[in-house]
Amino acid sequence: MRHRKAGRSLRRTSEQRLALLRNLATSLIEQGAIETTEAKAKELRPFVEKLITKAKSGTLHDRRLAGRHVQKRAAADKLFQDVGPKQAGRAGGYTRILKTGFRKGDGAEMARIEIIQEG
Repeated sequence: MRHRKAGRSLRRTSEQRLALLRNLATSLIEQGAIETTEAKAKELRPFVEKLITKAKSGTLHDRRLAGRHVQKRAAADKLFQDVGPKQAGRAGGYTRILKTGFRKGDGAEMARIEIIQEG
C-alpha cells in the first residue's frame, strides 16, 4: 500500500532523483521551456516554483538556498535577475504543463513544461 507516500520515485534512488530535478530545473531556467515525460514534468513543477518564489524576494539568503539546486552561475543569475522580477505580481502558478503526445520509441507520455511569461 502507498498510504501517505507523496511524490514519484521515477525509478531512481533519492540522490539520482535530486540530481535529475536539479538538472531539469537548470535547463528550464536557461531555456524557458523543455520537453520531457509527463511524470518528470509533474515532479519538476513544485521544485521550480519554490525556486522562483525564492527569486522573487531576491535576498542573499534566498540566493544561497537556490544555489543549492541551481549550480550554474549563469542560470542562477537569470533566475534572480530575469525570471523572479517578472513573476513579482503573480501569487504562484509560474509554470505551465502542456501534453504533447506520446514518444515514438516507447510510447511514454510527453509534456512541455514552460515558465509563464508575465506580460
